[in-house]
Amino acid sequence: MTTTLDRIQLVDFSADHLPGAVRLSQEAGWPHRTQDWALTLSHSTGVVALQEGEVVGTALASVFGDVATLNMIIVDERLRGRRLGRRLMDAVIAYAGAREMRLIATQDGLPLYEKLGFKAIGDVAQFQGLVRAAPPADGVNTDGYDLDRMVAMDRAASGLERGDLLKQISEQGQVFYTDQGFAMLRDFGRGKVLGPIVAQNLETARSFLATAAHTENGSFLRLDTPVPELGTFAQELGLEPVGGGTCMVLQPQQATYGNTFQTYGLVSQALG
Repeated sequence: MTTTLDRIQLVDFSADHLPGAVRLSQEAGWPHRTQDWALTLSHSTGVVALQEGEVVGTALASVFGDVATLNMIIVDERLRGRRLGRRLMDAVIAYAGAREMRLIATQDGLPLYEKLGFKAIGDVAQFQGLVRAAPPADGVNTDGYDLDRMVAMDRAASGLERGDLLKQISEQGQVFYTDQGFAMLRDFGRGKVLGPIVAQNLETARSFLATAAHTENGSFLRLDTPVPELGTFAQELGLEPVGGGTCMVLQPQQATYGNTFQTYGLVSQALG
C-alpha cells in the first residue's frame, strides 16, 4: 500500500466501521469478535482512519466519570511508522478532555505514548487456556447480586464510574458475588473472560477464580490481572501466561480509590 497521510481521513467511529475494525484487530493477533468490539464501542467515542473507504486505523476513548480509558488503538501494519498513530491519539485525547487518561500499552505503542507524556504505573499480565476445575469456593453467591453495591465497590477500587457497563455485562454474563467483592464471567474472544474482579483481598479474588474454574472446567478462559499472586493461582488452574501490557496514565488526578477494594481482574485491557 502506497499512500500519504493527507489522503487518509479521520471520521467518527460508528457501527458501520465494525467489520473493518475486526479485520484490523485480527491482523494484529487480537481475538476480538464483532460482539467484543461492539461492547467497547457502546461505551466509547472514537475515530477511524479511512483510505479510499477502507478502515486503516482505529482509536477509542471510553469516559467513566473523571477518568477516560484510551483503547483499541490500531494502525494497519502497512501504514505503521508514518505518524498515523499520533493522529489517532491526538483525536481521542481531545475526546477525553481534562480527565485523567489511562491506557494499556503494547511494546509497539509504548514509545509513542511516552512521547505524549504518559507515565508507566504498572503492568497487566494475560493468562489463558483450558481451565482445570478447582473445588468450588464457599460463600460465593452465583444466583443473586446487588448491582448498586457492585458499582460502589468498583468505584472504590478503580475510581471509574461504570454503572452502565457493569449493568450490561451482568445481563449478558454470570455474576459471582459476596459482601467482599464480585466478579463477572462472559463470552469474549476464543471463549470466556473473567473480569472485572473486584475484591477486598486476594483470598476473595481467588475464590471468584476458583468458582469460574469450577463452572468452566475444560473450557477456554482468559484473565487479565495486575496482581501477580492471582496470576500464579491462574497457572495452577491450567492458564498460561501469554503476555500483557504496561499500564500508563496521563493527567493523573489525586487518587481516592484502591484503599478498601482493589481491581484484581480487568473487564478488558480496553475498558480497565
